[in-house]
Amino acid sequence: MTIIITGTSTGIGFALAEFFGKKGHRVFGLSRKNVESQYFKTIPTDITDHLQVQHAVSEIVKTEKKIDVLINNAGMGMVGAVEDSTKEDILKLFNLNLVGAVQMMSAVLPTMREQKSGKIINISSIGSEMGLPFRGFYSASKSALDKVTEAIRYEVSPWNIAVCTLHLGDIKTKIAENRVKTKVSEPYQKTFEKIYSIMNAHVDDGTEPLEVAEYIDKLLTKKSWKAHYYFGKFGQKIGVPLKWILPQNFYENLMRKYNQMD
Repeated sequence: MTIIITGTSTGIGFALAEFFGKKGHRVFGLSRKNVESQYFKTIPTDITDHLQVQHAVSEIVKTEKKIDVLINNAGMGMVGAVEDSTKEDILKLFNLNLVGAVQMMSAVLPTMREQKSGKIINISSIGSEMGLPFRGFYSASKSALDKVTEAIRYEVSPWNIAVCTLHLGDIKTKIAENRVKTKVSEPYQKTFEKIYSIMNAHVDDGTEPLEVAEYIDKLLTKKSWKAHYYFGKFGQKIGVPLKWILPQNFYENLMRKYNQMD
C-alpha cells in the first residue's frame, strides 16, 4: 500500500511511519522537519500551507500513481484557561489541528476518487468528546475535526472512500514539549498547576506509540468502518460512554474528582 502520514518527525507519527515501512508498505511522512529513516521517505511539508501540501501530494502521485491511505496525525496541544487564551494561539491551534487535516484530505481525494478507493484516518482525542478543564480549545479543535469527519463520510462514500476518526487517550510521547501554553492569570494559577502536573503524569504513564500502530494496522483490514474508534487505557475510554449517559452536572463532578479539583 501507499500510505501518507502527517506529523512523522516524532512520537506517534514516527512510530506509525516506521511500523508500516517495516511491513513493506510505501510510506511517505509529511512533517516540517526532515527525518532520516530507512523505512519511510520524508517530504518536508508544513500542512498548514496549501501550496506545500499540494506539491507534496503531487510528487507522491507522480511516482506511486495511487494513494491507499492517509493518516492525519499532525497536531498540537494547547493548555491554559479559556479566559486567558489569545486569538493568535487559538487560530494557530485550529489552523494545524483542523485546517491542516482538511487540506490534506482535499489533496488526496481527487486521486482516491479516480481509483475509486481509499482510506483516511483522522487522529483525534478522547478529550474531543468532552470539554476538559484548561484544555478547552484543544478539545474544541479535535471535536471540530470529528464533525468534519462525520460530514465527509457521506460525501465521499460513492467512490468507495472510507473515513474515520481515531480518538486516542494519553500516549507516551513528547507532546508536552510542543504544546501551546497560554500564560495563566493569577485566579487560575493554583488549580492549573495541579491539573498540569496530573496531565503530564498521565502522558508519562500513557500507552506506547507502537500499540497505536498495531491498532491501526488491524483497523485497515476491516471491510467497513464506523465513524469513531477509541483507543487508550480503560480509565480514559470509559469517560466517553459516561458522558453520553450521565446527567451533565453529575459527569462534571466526576471529572472534577478525576482532575483532583475538589
